[in-house]
Amino acid sequence: MNDPVAPAEVLRRSLAGLLGGLPPKQAAQAVDRLIANYRGATPTDAPILRDRADVAAYAAYRMPATFEAVHAALEAFADAVPDFTPGSHTDLGGGTGAATWAVTATWDGTRPVTVLDWSEPALALGEEIAAANPALGQASWRRARIGAALTLDDTDLLTVSYVLNELSEPDRTALVDAAAAAARAVVIVEAGTPAGYTRVIEARDRLIAAGFHVAAPCPHSAGCPIVPGEDWCHFAARVSRSSLHRQVKGGSLPYEDEKFSYVAAARFPVAPAPNRVVRKPQIRKGQVLLDLCETEPSLGRTTVTKRHGDLYKAARDADWGDPWPPYLQES
Repeated sequence: MNDPVAPAEVLRRSLAGLLGGLPPKQAAQAVDRLIANYRGATPTDAPILRDRADVAAYAAYRMPATFEAVHAALEAFADAVPDFTPGSHTDLGGGTGAATWAVTATWDGTRPVTVLDWSEPALALGEEIAAANPALGQASWRRARIGAALTLDDTDLLTVSYVLNELSEPDRTALVDAAAAAARAVVIVEAGTPAGYTRVIEARDRLIAAGFHVAAPCPHSAGCPIVPGEDWCHFAARVSRSSLHRQVKGGSLPYEDEKFSYVAAARFPVAPAPNRVVRKPQIRKGQVLLDLCETEPSLGRTTVTKRHGDLYKAARDADWGDPWPPYLQES
């Protein structure tokens, strides 16, 4: 697999020049307005990103976070399907194409790539940015209404990131069914909120019903052991903050954590992690507490102490979202 640093750094450099002469205050105001719109109910035939200024401001703010979240999901998926390299990729509702960059950071080589979105300015800017990434040289940027009427060509890998929240329930159902019919592997990423998790679980159930096997984050394809309304499954990806991030959100930290929920599934055999760390590990004197989603399926906590030797060292290095034990996943 690729070193994710290179595509991420190229993307950051490409985004840095996007805002051009747009005053920082105006850019921040545009981002605030767009975030408010994205949190509301928006018809699929009314693009939120209306022009280049909208797209530039939002891409500079959101693409790094989307890239990191999707890349984390793809890495977990790739661990579970080590013999799989996508020969083609479709990014559904991809906008400026953050997920396409994440795919190039996960697997070597080039492949035919299709980005489908309803916003022409987003597609145009995405194609412009992609010129800096040789692995996206075969990308096609096509306008398409994302909803029940969508038809998809067959593809090895289909990504859907931060799209389901923009759709009505019937359109969400139709989209997931169309994805399942067209793709060998599907990776869906949503915001790491209770509502985002609910959308992911609904999609997961439909993919399983269509014959898919869950590769990540779940260690199984059975029902989710989380009790609805009591908790939700989500993870976090570290994102370097740009000056625009700091201006919009305030604060002085050079990073922020993007919370996301996801499911990655395939029609072919998968080898999911035996357990998944589903909360930030608690490191205490001489011991590490790990909250795990387990194969059974169930949720459980394991305590790893110094007497576990190398496993204790691994536990101290374990992160939220990691497979556990790590060496079992690699064997």
